[in-house]
Amino acid sequence: MPTYVSSPVTPLPHIGPYALPNRAILAPMAGVTDRPFRQLCRELGAGLVVSEMVTADARLWHTRKSRQRLDHAGEPGPRDVQIAGGDPEMLAEAARLNVAQGAEIVDINMGCPAKKVCNKAAGSALLRDERLVAAILEAVVAAVDVPVTLKIRTGWCAASRNGIRVAQLAEAAGIQALAVHGRTREQRYSGDAEYDTIAAIKQAVSLPVFANGDIDSAEKAARILDYTKADAVMIGRGAQGNPWIFREIEHYLRTGDVLARPTPAEIATVMQRHLEALHAFYGEHMGVRIARKHVGWYLATRPQAAALRARFNVLEQPSAQHRFVDALAHDAPALASNGSNAA
Repeated sequence: MPTYVSSPVTPLPHIGPYALPNRAILAPMAGVTDRPFRQLCRELGAGLVVSEMVTADARLWHTRKSRQRLDHAGEPGPRDVQIAGGDPEMLAEAARLNVAQGAEIVDINMGCPAKKVCNKAAGSALLRDERLVAAILEAVVAAVDVPVTLKIRTGWCAASRNGIRVAQLAEAAGIQALAVHGRTREQRYSGDAEYDTIAAIKQAVSLPVFANGDIDSAEKAARILDYTKADAVMIGRGAQGNPWIFREIEHYLRTGDVLARPTPAEIATVMQRHLEALHAFYGEHMGVRIARKHVGWYLATRPQAAALRARFNVLEQPSAQHRFVDALAHDAPALASNGSNAA
């Protein structure tokens, strides 16, 4: 695939009235794209960030998890909230309630492969019923005055790869942008993403299309944009422990040059800020625990990553986690000394 470099005459994508500043979007990921991570990715160059999926069943919004997922306090716009469910009326009401709480874009989840979601006839399970897909899209679009977008997979399985038909239903219903993960639900996250279906979908509709799946570098983002002619890339797992990927993509698409990776000092600074935001958002008890998975991702490419994760995961105090990252930045040999877990 040839290298893609944005042309000054190539317009950046719009979602309704919102012009995106670049072509790198943070994908919604349950348990990952909370407010601290969204804010961090936005600061590091993401042109749009999408919330964790929120259940369409408003009766469950009283739970701690839902309250936190619905918290967008202090976030700049456009605030993009993803909803998940299988009932058109319930999804329409969820869209209205989210808009009332500040959502400026509503995204419908038809891409999640998780068994607990698909077993409730939601997420990518919806792709098996195109009439229900159409009913949901029409109901949600009619319910709100903000742009509605959709995230899908290429189909339920290889034998029923109906992404093109679903994309056409989306365009007919008034969906403003479509993100496509290049796998079927049956694949979950196994094997390699394929981009032929995304390219075919882009040819079949006129709405903005965002390519998603296995995009883990600026160079690959450029190749996928060139191959599919998509309007933007949507980054999920490639951003875990690597929020710098957004500025790297933006720089490469704009200039054709590879941006230097962050220095150890910058990595440590970002990790410290991320820890501080997690502790403040979730409280010390939950913040310390949620920080473990994020720091595990930051550590993934380091030598002895497993040992470092094991040391970090026994820390129980925010101050101990901060000291660990400080020691890491200075290559301190004793990251788990007897006093490292003190308050």
